[in-house]
Amino acid sequence: MAETYDYLFKFLIIGNAGVGKSCILHQFMEQKFKSDSNHTIGVEFGSKIINVSGKSVKVQIWDTAGQERFRAVTRSYYRGAAGALLVYDISSRDSYNAISSWLSDARTLASPNIIVILVGNKKDLDAEREVTFMEASRFAQENEMTFLETSAMSGENVEEVFLKTARSILSKIEAGELDPERMGSGIQYGDRSLRKLTTDRRPRKQSDCSC
Repeated sequence: MAETYDYLFKFLIIGNAGVGKSCILHQFMEQKFKSDSNHTIGVEFGSKIINVSGKSVKVQIWDTAGQERFRAVTRSYYRGAAGALLVYDISSRDSYNAISSWLSDARTLASPNIIVILVGNKKDLDAEREVTFMEASRFAQENEMTFLETSAMSGENVEEVFLKTARSILSKIEAGELDPERMGSGIQYGDRSLRKLTTDRRPRKQSDCSC
């Protein structure tokens, strides 16, 4: 039986290698921690239907490799993304220092209206913290991003970061700021909405026959 949903959103997960991007995706998809996670080579993919403000939304998530040698490959996946999780490791100052570069890529290469949420992962390593909550929160505010800290190990806030991103996209659609029919928006109408949209736009004639 075919899946039905109101909208489809394309998401990216970006950030340095080792920050837990694949573990966040796995926790979101499977509700469990991926303890044997290796560095992603190229990209990994997952999709899931979630309920967002009463709408059924299918999120297609592209988990990109963080190593510099894959940067040219992963940049090609930015095109047409509606949302991005920009992830750093709260116990790694280096991963935090790199977020400006990742943010620049997202806003340059993806949809101009891309919704980016800043994610401080590995909250379970609070004793080894190198980046304060306030510092990251201030950076997010200055760059017009929402900010949350997560733990891919415990699952804390993992689903919430996807929901927050999807809610922001949906609110922009409802406000007329994003158009699902615009090429490269990273948004599509789902099955039910698309059928209704097509029906509503068909010309009202006595016959649809073309002779």
